Amino acid sequence: MLSLTESAAAQLMRLHAEQDDPEFRLRIFVDAGGCSGFEYGMAFAVKKEGDHEFEDKGVTYYMDTASLDYMKGSVVEFDDSLHGKGFQITNPNATNTCGCGRSFN
Repeated sequence: MLSLTESAAAQLMRLHAEQDDPEFRLRIFVDAGGCSGFEYGMAFAVKKEGDHEFEDKGVTYYMDTASLDYMKGSVVEFDDSLHGKGFQITNPNATNTCGCGRSFN
């Protein structure tokens, strides 16, 4: 499981309210790619077979088992300041990260 900061939860609730399909929930995942080997991803989608469902600060999200294994204990943050990078994930399991904040290994 991972956790959301207050600012991330607030932004995700705003984005969820804009979705056309009320069945859509946040999906947080890891894909192969990026400049460090793996890349974080987030999208609104319906639940797939085998997904785990979690809730934090009012936000329901899905994760597949493989992504969960890579991201246990991670924190999703949101920074909308002048130099903010938007959503960022702090992953205690990452041995190396890229400056973009979306790629790790």
